[in-house]
Amino acid sequence: YLNATAGTCEEMMKRAIFARELGAPIVMHDYLTGGFTANTSLAHYCRDNGLLLHIHRAMHAVIDRQKNHGMH
Repeated sequence: YLNATAGTCEEMMKRAIFARELGAPIVMHDYLTGGFTANTSLAHYCRDNGLLLHIHRAMHAVIDRQKNHGMH
């Protein structure tokens, strides 16, 4: 798989296209850091191009387990 999470939606899509060109069957995306709109765009691209999308939640533990993380 290839992690497509990026700082911009455009870069994320470039990574997904690159993953497809490499023949990677799975693209991974961290939905908390990438955002819901970026996730939807990537989901549509993956569905239309035969890729499996794995949604990762790497930042989820920071929000749920840390009581003083500064995000409320």
